[in-house]
Amino acid sequence: MKVLITGAAGFLGSHLTDRFLADGHSVVGLDNFITGHRDNLAHLANEPRFTFMEHNISEYTEVPGGLDGVLHFASPASPIDYLELPIQTLKVGSLGTHNALGIALAKKARFFIASTSEVYGDPLVHPQTESYWGNVNPIGPRGVYDEAKRFAEAITMAYHRYHGVDTRIVRIFNTYGPRMRPRDGRVVSNFIVQALNGEPITIYGDGSQTRSFCYVEDEVEGIYRLFNSGDAFPTNIGNPVEYTVKQLAEIVVELTQTQSQISYKPLPEDDPKVRQPDITRARTMLKWEPKVDVREGISRTINYFRTLLGTPRMAARSAAPR
Repeated sequence: MKVLITGAAGFLGSHLTDRFLADGHSVVGLDNFITGHRDNLAHLANEPRFTFMEHNISEYTEVPGGLDGVLHFASPASPIDYLELPIQTLKVGSLGTHNALGIALAKKARFFIASTSEVYGDPLVHPQTESYWGNVNPIGPRGVYDEAKRFAEAITMAYHRYHGVDTRIVRIFNTYGPRMRPRDGRVVSNFIVQALNGEPITIYGDGSQTRSFCYVEDEVEGIYRLFNSGDAFPTNIGNPVEYTVKQLAEIVVELTQTQSQISYKPLPEDDPKVRQPDITRARTMLKWEPKVDVREGISRTINYFRTLLGTPRMAARSAAPR
């Protein structure tokens, strides 16, 4: 196959690019580097099956040649990014998705939209199934991301029903691993960078809010399977094992052997109290479930950030799954 991946220089987009290339496919990567980074694609400089376009998908986009798939992963995705870039976030979810769908329609290609667990908002149903419509504040600060993704899902289904485009929708839950940016506002990268620098580990609220953390290798495998063998309806891809934010902080403290103390700050507006995917649909349809234990995944991510930050390695400590 030959596929277009928007947001290819981002955290998930770059890993997904690697996954398609590893299976022998060709990839056209597209990114404007608003939050992505060139380093994430540097290892592909001499890969003949990879071509790159520096471009904003929210503007008119023309991709030469045929395509078998269009995977739309372009968007600010961390709270720091979409709160600083609210208009760009709304544009890439609306105009960008519309443009990407237009490419898929013109090329008769399969379309895949990267949606998010944020469409569930601060959920009143727990765990979250794909049939849950969510509890989102459309005019709150986080609404620029939540509603951009909800619109993206709606227009994707409209193109599926009206134009007959073969579509996929993935709802991605908290994902972490190598190629995350330091201090990008995501809880895993924030905690690890703070711990490695000996800074206080910042928890917003009392730390009782829960999240489900999926290692990037597992997330990308689920996404890849969904692209190849899923159907048009939304599918949760995430780790169903739930942790409190305080438990995550304690794991990071243990595995880094930091002397950092935990610091508590007020909870941001509309911050979800719980977040846990029901992955029955992915298990049944895709025969997929995550394999990497959180402690093992966090250990791998710590090693990545140690290298990235140039932090001397601390004494080794067992990170065996429990």
